[in-house]
Amino acid sequence: MESKTIVVTGGTGFLGSHLCKRLIQEGNRVICVDNNYTGSLENVKQLQDNPNFSFILHDIIHPLEIDTHIDQIYNLACPASPRHYQGKASVFTTKTCVLGVLNMLELAKKHNARIFHSSTSEVYGEPSVHPQPENYRGNVNPIGIRACYDEGKRCAESLLFDYYRQEDVDIKVVRIFNTYGPNMNPQDGRVVSNVICQALAGEDITLYGDGSQTRSFCYVDDLIEGFVRMMNTPKGFTGPVNLGNPGEFTVKELAEMVISKVGGKHAIVYQPLPKDDPTHRQPDITLAKEKLKWEPKVSLSEGLDKTIAYFKTRVEKKK
Repeated sequence: MESKTIVVTGGTGFLGSHLCKRLIQEGNRVICVDNNYTGSLENVKQLQDNPNFSFILHDIIHPLEIDTHIDQIYNLACPASPRHYQGKASVFTTKTCVLGVLNMLELAKKHNARIFHSSTSEVYGEPSVHPQPENYRGNVNPIGIRACYDEGKRCAESLLFDYYRQEDVDIKVVRIFNTYGPNMNPQDGRVVSNVICQALAGEDITLYGDGSQTRSFCYVDDLIEGFVRMMNTPKGFTGPVNLGNPGEFTVKELAEMVISKVGGKHAIVYQPLPKDDPTHRQPDITLAKEKLKWEPKVSLSEGLDKTIAYFKTRVEKKK
């Protein structure tokens, strides 16, 4: 496989760090771009001495100039958990989704590079169709507390497809469903990291709502495989393509599984469901199976074992 020069924005984050590692392993030159708002250089520590890896501290809200020729751009930069994109960070999140994508599209246009964009299942909002196929247009509150992310990502998709139609920019768009695994930020407020960290700390487990809301949890290695396959599809196949695990679990089932693996006695404490939090989320991955020959391989039980092991090492480092 011919070596490529690839930009990964959001490269020190949860997904970005795994992607950088995968691309380096395949012999590519990787330019990791991040402002480290939710990411950390610790996530790419093992790559920093590799001659094919370089890091640029940069916020993609501002234009990015790169002198060397670029073959591909993976745009993963954006806060992706409600704890990080709501409140004081809401305007910043919208700017990252809209101005950031605009700047990356201009970079792709300048270098005649293919651009991959990580959109989200949140574009479907509180779905009235279940599971969600790509042609479902969604049910999003445009003025709610999550709109900075939901509508920001929807606007980003609009920009990508307009650049594809008007500027002939080669785009690839995926919609990510709940993903988990090593390198997750323990403070990101997502249900998997919350439950594991509370269980490891011997605390009660906090769930929001009555625990019956469902999620479909995809292990990070499976997702990254989908990324790479999508990026390397023939020109003209743009997506969007759902990437996620169609196995559906309630958040209570997830909590009980983590408790059984970690051990100890943990009460489950219920708090009010946050506003506009979706009650159901499950991908229809028919298109991914057809076009990418992709579907998840890692079971939730196996993936949780690996993720719990990672968080245990984080706890031990703090001691």
